[in-house]
Amino acid sequence: MKTFHSYSEVLSCIGQEVAVSDWITITQAQVQLFADATGDQQWIHTDPERAAKGPFGAPIAHGFLTLSLLPQFFARSFAIEGSRMGVNYGLNRVRFTSPVPVGSRLRARMTLQAAERVEPDGLQMTWLVTVEREGSDKPVCVAESLARNYGAAA
Repeated sequence: MKTFHSYSEVLSCIGQEVAVSDWITITQAQVQLFADATGDQQWIHTDPERAAKGPFGAPIAHGFLTLSLLPQFFARSFAIEGSRMGVNYGLNRVRFTSPVPVGSRLRARMTLQAAERVEPDGLQMTWLVTVEREGSDKPVCVAESLARNYGAAA
């Protein structure tokens, strides 16, 4: 876990890979909960028997499930000391470049592309997040994520 002690420290990391998260495992229960929450009950996600005979040879996680892991990857990888709140500000670009079979282990590489101060006491950051699947040389998701942080020291 990387800890920034000020926004100035964050700003000094523009253009650098700042963190690599720990691995997390994608389970069928997690995929089913996501399907239930979103209403996306596509059989390639929720029917392991049918999915085993399908195009991926196993059930796969929803692309949006993979994307929804970004806040978890951020929270487990770095912190800004004194922050009172961080918020998701949106996405500029997202690509799902490879499937995520259930049972896969994923991690994220986070590169700070840009950062700027926003009023009254915030910092907006643009992160290139590359989600990797253990054992694969191709990422499963590449996203440009915008995040805002409020309340940390200058």
